[in-house]
Amino acid sequence: MIALPFLYWMAGAGLFLCLTMACAWLVQRRTGKSGWADVAWTIGLGVAGAMLALAPVGGTPEPLRQGLVASLALLWALRLGGHILKRTLSGGEDPRYHQLAQEWGEAFPRRLFWFLQLQAVCSLLLAVSVLLAGHRPGPLRWNDIAGIALLLAAIAGEGLSDLQLSRFRANPANGKRVCNEGLWSLSRHPNYFFEWLAWLAYPLIAIDFGGGYPWGWLALSGPAFMYWLLVHVSGVPPLEAHMLRSRGQAYRAYQAKVSAFFPTFPVKEPLR
Repeated sequence: MIALPFLYWMAGAGLFLCLTMACAWLVQRRTGKSGWADVAWTIGLGVAGAMLALAPVGGTPEPLRQGLVASLALLWALRLGGHILKRTLSGGEDPRYHQLAQEWGEAFPRRLFWFLQLQAVCSLLLAVSVLLAGHRPGPLRWNDIAGIALLLAAIAGEGLSDLQLSRFRANPANGKRVCNEGLWSLSRHPNYFFEWLAWLAYPLIAIDFGGGYPWGWLALSGPAFMYWLLVHVSGVPPLEAHMLRSRGQAYRAYQAKVSAFFPTFPVKEPLR
């Protein structure tokens, strides 16, 4: 796997992602909306992943698997990217970027550029999981079907959670209330959970449980990295901080009752 074609394609994917995020930075400076960065990141990563899944990097991959994995990467990017695009066009600034703008002050434009470039470089780790899934040799097996089903289910779950939150916010009566309906009654961040679940599909496809493709185990780095980002870095922590500032005690009560990430059914209070 570690051969010149692999290195060339990885360098090309990295350059593509860096240019994509540079364009996103220019759009942000023009429009004042940092949500464009998330749109560009999602679409860019989907295209880069599909490109690497189909790339001739060596070995004897199954063309049908390559096509399926590339299609899954693009489907994920179109669904999530479309959702973020709609939110960006109709709403204001993403609260996470707004907080960064306050913290960085006059240095925000310069630091945002390098922050987005760092995102581009880190995206390569996720794209490698897509590549490894696409290049597993041999015919399609049960884990290919399971991986495809898992990713489709994750896309559906994330879409449903986004829809439920959008409908909740569209109701003026909800005002400063906290969404505690549907999937949001099982997890404080069900969209993040399903996003992480989607990345588990690639190692499921990539791993040859018979031992014929040891490189496939490296695909676990993608969901491990995504979990770290969502739970400890750019997902849950800044969003929870924003919700505590804007919702106060109502969100603290929500935190006490609902799991932060993994969906769990509320514990029923004992009868007295």
